[in-house]
Amino acid sequence: MSSITLTFPDGNAKEFPAGVTGAEVAESIAKSLAKKSVAYALDGELRDLADPIKTDGKIELVTRQDDRALELIRHDAAHVMAEAVQELWPGTQVTIGPVIENGFYYDFARNEPFTPEDLPAIEKKMKEIVARNKPFTKEVWSRHEAKMHFAGKGESYKVELVDAIPDDQDIKIYKQGDWLDLCRGPHMRSTGDIGTSFKLMNVAGAYWRGDSNNAMLTRIYGTAWSDDKQLNDYLHMLEEAQKRDHRKLGREMDLFHFQEEGPGVVFWHSKGWRMFQNLVSYMRRRLEGTYEEVNAPQILDKSLWETSGHWGWYQENMFAVKSAHAFTHPDDEEADHRVFAIKPMNCPGHVQIFKHGLKSYRDLPVRLAEFGNVHRYEPSGALHGLMRVRGFTQDDAHVFCTEDQLAAECMRINDLILSVYKDFGFDEVEVLLSTRPEKRVGSDENWDHAEEVMVKVLRQIEEQSGGLIKTGINPGEGAFYGPKFEYTLKDAIGRKWQCGTTQVDFNLPERFNAFYIDSDSEKKQPVMIHRAICGSMERFLGILIENFAGHFPLWMAPMQVVVATITSDADGYAEQVVEKLRAAGLKADADTRNEKINYKVREHSLAKVPVIMVCGMREAEDGSVNIRRLGSKDQTSMKLDEAISALLEEATPPDLARRQ
Repeated sequence: MSSITLTFPDGNAKEFPAGVTGAEVAESIAKSLAKKSVAYALDGELRDLADPIKTDGKIELVTRQDDRALELIRHDAAHVMAEAVQELWPGTQVTIGPVIENGFYYDFARNEPFTPEDLPAIEKKMKEIVARNKPFTKEVWSRHEAKMHFAGKGESYKVELVDAIPDDQDIKIYKQGDWLDLCRGPHMRSTGDIGTSFKLMNVAGAYWRGDSNNAMLTRIYGTAWSDDKQLNDYLHMLEEAQKRDHRKLGREMDLFHFQEEGPGVVFWHSKGWRMFQNLVSYMRRRLEGTYEEVNAPQILDKSLWETSGHWGWYQENMFAVKSAHAFTHPDDEEADHRVFAIKPMNCPGHVQIFKHGLKSYRDLPVRLAEFGNVHRYEPSGALHGLMRVRGFTQDDAHVFCTEDQLAAECMRINDLILSVYKDFGFDEVEVLLSTRPEKRVGSDENWDHAEEVMVKVLRQIEEQSGGLIKTGINPGEGAFYGPKFEYTLKDAIGRKWQCGTTQVDFNLPERFNAFYIDSDSEKKQPVMIHRAICGSMERFLGILIENFAGHFPLWMAPMQVVVATITSDADGYAEQVVEKLRAAGLKADADTRNEKINYKVREHSLAKVPVIMVCGMREAEDGSVNIRRLGSKDQTSMKLDEAISALLEEATPPDLARRQ
């Protein structure tokens, strides 16, 4: 019998008979390991413990506590949910049930759609199936056998799925007791390995295959975790997220709204626009002295987008326009019948600005920044408040540099991005390098060079942070024109948000024939770096609203102080206080309504005003104010000038505070 060599994570290698299973390998090491293992990975690929191993490779035995087991738990839970549904409602067809972030779902075909009221019964049945602890077993069927089986059960969707499997792939069937499903796998040993740390979350409608021309199915979403603590932490996070929803807080704080006549675009109210402009002003200050701010046109002839490649690569996400005259007078030869595209990004415009006038190597790097308003078509179902819109502002910049300057520029951008995030209180940041995708432009030589430089920069980022910044590789997820760094930050309740990017581009300068004159007086193509820190300013503001739950630091708050009177006799003093606050540069308003002070405090607290100054006749007589902070019932009495001085210091943005 031939043998194979398996190498373990500690570097030790051991010979086994060819065809040994993962379970047998675990058993050969220790019975305790065999009891804990739920799967194995060969050269990084997860497999069933019962799968035979026929070639040499690196093996890892995966226990239930391994992070990789979480995907298996969720995958198995989806199968158990499907079995539970068919036990409770025979005749229901199961279709597709994948693992998704934080959970799983399954789509079901049933005459009467499921409702949230059905979920407790399904959960109860799932726990019964888990308790049966039936083993997962895999069989390979012929295509004919699989189609006959599912057709006999009235499972027409499964028949269609069998037909969709390529001819060179096996038809895999996984059984758990008497119930079975078409599945690629892998699975754990048995239903008992799932545990009971799962919960069904909600139901939704979903078209078969995501096509609105197909039948509507019912999708049931669930979440599953390794233990109850993880589950409870996740449910608590969802509860917190609901309280922090920026759309809810946007209404309560009177920041913005959306309406049908402008799908996916923001109607900013005065307080929200003030916050938006404060964010832009902060970013402008951070770019002073290193970037030149420019502004490229909103609409450009589609020929420019054809040259850039966007018309071919990105057309479905673009808005295009003609002049109204061209529509109303289609036969008028004098009319301008050209098609113009509303810019979905700023890059081609910045290349045109770079090209205007001859550039020498001494001029490089050229750093162009723009708070550019862009428009991208997003399906209506994908729109989500400020987080996913059709019209937004990018804090966009493009650096044109030599190849020798590339690494230093990427590091400079990294330092700026991390510094900005720190000013907003985000200390936990992850930097991933996304490498070449399958569909891409440019030579392999250029990709090799760009990736080599960025890998070195990635190591430098990690070393410079002393290991505080997590780094990693995201294979195949780069832009079509070059590799990129993606910056992901973690908010106050543990959610991750991908915001900043640094993207290397050899493609666009070549397409537009952009060049500079090198030291040898020859034309040379610059490297172009696309850089964003906030990304979408609207989305970043939405993230900030949810991160702070509306309880903004004083320097960010749209309304910093409200002066509320206890009695109408103090109205004149309250107006004087507001006048002084505004003169000092603080955003303040007076509330002199004929309402009880508790009502006023409650209302302004709901609007998340960070400081409420309470004034009565006593305060008016001695020139003081009672200060109440958002979220606290305590009051502090201070002289007005002393209070203004303290608030001014607190309201100074961190970048300006560093200059003092």
